[in-house]
Amino acid sequence: MTDPSPHILVVDDNRDIRETLARYLVKNGLRATTAESAAHARKAMKAAVIDLVVLDIMMPGEDGLSLCRHLVETGSTPVILLTAMAEETDRVIGLEIGADDYVTKPFNPRELLARIKAVLRRTNATPKDRDPVETDEFRFDGWRLDVTKRELFDPEGVRVDLSSGEFQLLCAFLKRPNMVLNRDQLLDLTSGRSTNMFDRSIDNQVSRLRRKIEKDPKTPDFVKTVWGGGYMFAAKVEDDTK
Repeated sequence: MTDPSPHILVVDDNRDIRETLARYLVKNGLRATTAESAAHARKAMKAAVIDLVVLDIMMPGEDGLSLCRHLVETGSTPVILLTAMAEETDRVIGLEIGADDYVTKPFNPRELLARIKAVLRRTNATPKDRDPVETDEFRFDGWRLDVTKRELFDPEGVRVDLSSGEFQLLCAFLKRPNMVLNRDQLLDLTSGRSTNMFDRSIDNQVSRLRRKIEKDPKTPDFVKTVWGGGYMFAAKVEDDTK
């Protein structure tokens, strides 16, 4: 029978760190594989399904930031970075290129385990596109969003300026119309990987988006609040593949 517990890949050139951490994860109900370099990590990910990567930034050869960038660009496996206290710049770069979280060395294994579980919960809760759509344009109720140019036009053809966060939020809704999305899911689908985002910031983004696309933001027609659940985009959405 296949073991259903999450499979964690620990990548660190320090043998004591990676082996000790792997044993701790296994002791706490997870599966763990270790790799001493980015090259070994790539081989490990080809050999097995990995649910999350714990990745040291400073390694000889290909460093952790390069591997993190590769993982983000080629798949959806979440990444938690291991960094030294002095590596603040690398830590910020890692979050900017798509790492899900970071822990500084020396770290408390219990804290890292809690962060692993939190990232896995959020990742597993994120809804996938029902039918992934590669589209350059979305349309809803006379509105048109040019995805390539990141431009929104109202029913009269007037361009409505969107911030980066508002654009990402609108895209998340348009890809999943009539689907209830909670704050954690919206964070992950938009700016959840950013170091300065938190759940209530989604509420602020929704409020700003409503002010730009709703006739009456207080009684919205498009972005509906689902009490106890989150938000839902209630309009019929079309894309240029239809």
